[in-house]
Amino acid sequence: MPERAYTLVETDWARDAARLAAVRRAVFIDEQGVPEAMEWDEHDAVSMHFLVLAKDGAPVGCARLLPDGHIGRMAVLPAWRGHGVGRALLNAAMSAARARGHATLRLSAQIHAAAFYSRAGFVADGPAYEEAGIPHVAMHRTFA
Repeated sequence: MPERAYTLVETDWARDAARLAAVRRAVFIDEQGVPEAMEWDEHDAVSMHFLVLAKDGAPVGCARLLPDGHIGRMAVLPAWRGHGVGRALLNAAMSAARARGHATLRLSAQIHAAAFYSRAGFVADGPAYEEAGIPHVAMHRTFA
């Protein structure tokens, strides 16, 4: 897969719910076994969303930035992992948060992804906990 074989767009739930939900369903519900009732919440409608599209327009990754500075629902389809999609999503969310004036960003990282977030400057806040049957750790990053 050539570098930048994708496009990242900023969007919202009203415009792109189907494409955002397709990625989240594939990763969280189908792959990881998150109960469907836990995946969809009231934050989708009020959050800024980021969507990565393959050259053919197929959605391959997503993330959201809540109004309070939490980054969440970051997901990349398995075939696209390791190609910079996650880093692009995280960078876009961090840039948007800074532009909105957030001094601190927070997220709930699956334990297996904590090192990924650490490389982007996030630090763990306390012990691991379980959410939807998956070990997580709370993390934050403060901008200087």
